[in-house]
Amino acid sequence: MKTVVNFGAGPAKLPVEVLEKAQREFLDYNGLGISVLEMSHRSSDFGNLIKETEKLVRDLLVVPDEYAVLFMHGGGTGQFAAIPQNLGFLSKASPPSADYVVTGSWSDKAIKEADKFIKTNKVFKIEKPYSKIPAMDQWSLSEDAAYLYYCANETIHGVEFHDTPQIDWTKIPLHALAYAGTQKNIGAGGLTLVVVRKDLLGKAHPQTPSILNYEEIHNNKSIYNTPPCFNIYITKLVLEWIRDQGGAQTIFERNQLKAEKFTE
Repeated sequence: MKTVVNFGAGPAKLPVEVLEKAQREFLDYNGLGISVLEMSHRSSDFGNLIKETEKLVRDLLVVPDEYAVLFMHGGGTGQFAAIPQNLGFLSKASPPSADYVVTGSWSDKAIKEADKFIKTNKVFKIEKPYSKIPAMDQWSLSEDAAYLYYCANETIHGVEFHDTPQIDWTKIPLHALAYAGTQKNIGAGGLTLVVVRKDLLGKAHPQTPSILNYEEIHNNKSIYNTPPCFNIYITKLVLEWIRDQGGAQTIFERNQLKAEKFTE
């Protein structure tokens, strides 16, 4: 069988063990005689699958109980709209506002989408092509912003935060929400993993579409409508593989060694 090296930012190359297991179970998942592709999302079997996937997320990322783990449609682009509609109206400003750190294509798209719903503030001005992140003492933060948005890894322009921005905000702690398209590291395209503080649920604008409303998704255990079932299954397999390899830290250290090969 021919194999290739994939240097793409995503969809990423999946572990061969994951692909082989998915192949073995494609026609008969867990002895049920059907594929996950055919399984009812309301069935107890799929309910168990999604619970197991959430537990793997919580265990591998050490997600505390005060955070909800959501499996959503729409990719990262969907979250560009979901975040301002769910969190933007926490701002006491009129109109509601949020701060955005624009360091590449993805955060640029995020702020443009947020502009449809709330007022946004770029915390610094940066010239294209994106190639650096200004020091934090050059950032201009708003006192009444609902949140600070940043993209930890701009996969198109190669701009990455190696350290978490440290800001003394006691009213809105950092990382109240984090999200990721699973195709980048932990699955196939079509599924978005969202981790959000539970006390922020129920703060969405009344006109927020249900499919983007974090409270609706949480209350319905990520099955408000038919979720991307097979994608959740693939993510479960990848997370099991990561666990069996030694966990997220082991994978991080392994990838650091790979990256160093390009700079030797």
